Amino acid sequence: MPVYDYKCESCGNQFDELVSYSTDDSEIKCPYCNEKKSKRLLSAPSISTNGHSAAPANSCGAPSGFS
Repeated sequence: MPVYDYKCESCGNQFDELVSYSTDDSEIKCPYCNEKKSKRLLSAPSISTNGHSAAPANSCGAPSGFS
């Protein structure tokens, strides 16, 4: 399930919410004021720019322990 950024249109606070793909934004309740007036914000995706994997790769390009 993805984490989305929301802003409450009632109190103005921003918060993150773990939601399923089938969840309607009108169901998201603000954790600060408990109103269901939250709007999903547009956020940039997380991208790795260092070009290195966390686990060393073997000769076929898979992480060690995988063949």
